[in-house]
Amino acid sequence: MAQHFKDLVAWQKAMDLVVEVYKVSEAFPRRGQAHFSHREFLHFLRHASGSLAEIETQMIIAQRLGYVSDAGVKEILERVHEVGRILGGLMASITKRTT
Repeated sequence: MAQHFKDLVAWQKAMDLVVEVYKVSEAFPRRGQAHFSHREFLHFLRHASGSLAEIETQMIIAQRLGYVSDAGVKEILERVHEVGRILGGLMASITKRTT
């Protein structure tokens, strides 16, 4: 049985897929977020923020069930919180521009 999620073939294959998608998409036209209105982009960012809350919740559950170590959860939650701060700043910036 896998000792770490990184040992799972499913995780490894998913990571390979992500890398391939990034490689393929490098040739795509660079349009930035021009096709999003500010309101649509904020909606997307709020959804992403909600996904972060789900990750945090699932990691706490996994920790309580003894599936992941305290150190492992701490590291992941630090990353979740960092991304959350970045998303929060981006949302505040966009909101400030639109008001």
